[in-house]
Amino acid sequence: MSKHYDLIIIGTGSGNSIPGVENHHKSIAIVEKGRFGGTCLNVGCIPTKMFVYAAEVARTIKEAEKFGISAKIEHIDWPSIVSRVFDKRVDPIADGGEEYRRGPKTPNIDVYDQHARFVGPKTILTGQGEKEVEITGDEIVIATGARPFIPDTISDSGVEYYTNENIMRIPELPSSMIVYGGGYIAMEFAHMFDALGVEVKIVNRSEKLLRHLDSEVSDAFTELTKKTMETHLGSNIASAAQSDAGVEVTLENGTKVEGELLLVATGRTRNGDQMDLDKAGIEMDGSRIKVDEYGRTSVEGIWALGDVSSPYQLKHVANAEMRAIKHNLEHPEDLQKLPHEHVPAAVFTNPQIATVGLTEDEAREQGLDITVKVQRYGDVAYGWAMEDDSSFAKIIADKHSKQILGAHFMGPQASTLIQQIITAMNFGIDAERLAKDEYWIHPALPELSENALLGLDFS
Repeated sequence: MSKHYDLIIIGTGSGNSIPGVENHHKSIAIVEKGRFGGTCLNVGCIPTKMFVYAAEVARTIKEAEKFGISAKIEHIDWPSIVSRVFDKRVDPIADGGEEYRRGPKTPNIDVYDQHARFVGPKTILTGQGEKEVEITGDEIVIATGARPFIPDTISDSGVEYYTNENIMRIPELPSSMIVYGGGYIAMEFAHMFDALGVEVKIVNRSEKLLRHLDSEVSDAFTELTKKTMETHLGSNIASAAQSDAGVEVTLENGTKVEGELLLVATGRTRNGDQMDLDKAGIEMDGSRIKVDEYGRTSVEGIWALGDVSSPYQLKHVANAEMRAIKHNLEHPEDLQKLPHEHVPAAVFTNPQIATVGLTEDEAREQGLDITVKVQRYGDVAYGWAMEDDSSFAKIIADKHSKQILGAHFMGPQASTLIQQIITAMNFGIDAERLAKDEYWIHPALPELSENALLGLDFS
């Protein structure tokens, strides 16, 4: 069986937002072998932040004493937390998205639920249920995302392990957990389970946690984490085995670490390697599908977006790339570039972290003449109310143009506070003008940003 379409979309994360009223006249195929909504909805951004919010509530209760409030946690109802996230929110949205695409409101769309792989130019082998189907398309958008990377020492060991794809649906909280990795996924889960009462033990090959961040942020975060959790940094796992307690790993330095569960969060692998792209003539750029500034692959009429091709594995970037490619599909005479300027990111750890633009090291490596200000939460009025003695904002600006080059927040509400800086960078508002030409509500927390901006030295 074979069928031809005007447009084929592979993946229903951001790719699922491409079909709209403007292309109801087109025949469209959507291919999704998993749940509709992709990583973000089902096993990534959205459910993790819902769990993190519960963890923040628990941590607030635990730390209430410093505000003169006596409080304690009587019980963590893990099944109730899981149900709130998945049964009441995530799963109905995923199911509803698939039902909508299969239903009468989008009669021009066919849904295929088997894996997609190329078997020739613009030709894909997939299927519906048990039936294998070959489909072709005038235009194809690849938006297949990424998957957890599992080191050979774990995959070859035979031990039971978890990833972000299944750890949130475990039936009950473990007493202890080994978290293998030091990136944002590892640290968010470490924070979440630690706050909910699990003994978390972090193993990371680097001496620093979140080492991709500004070094001042990474160093501070690493030291804070060492004070609250058991950390084994600077050594990889050499072997792993099941034990009476659960899992025991032996590090390259000989240290043995034991936990009831093992969570592997050592990075992500893009899914382009599973699609036989070479049979369609689609070129790779390392592990990524190679695209130009407009999202076009090496084959005319085939596009790619999101984690499978983007240098930024972030949902808001995938959405932005989707909007550009959606425009380009409808307006080939007026192509829009993929928007990769001033890309921000946040890590929902304890403390929360948000970042945009250059790190200080990157700015200095580029030979830029910069001014840097680190502003402590504890030095502004709202920081006093919070009894905060470790959080800070760091702003980097060009001494001559006064343009903000980078901003890095580590502390409560970091992902919200940084948004004003992102706006200034995007619209070219210089640091001095941003600080002085508007009101900053006193004594609200954004005064942290105001003072950081005012502290930059442009003399």
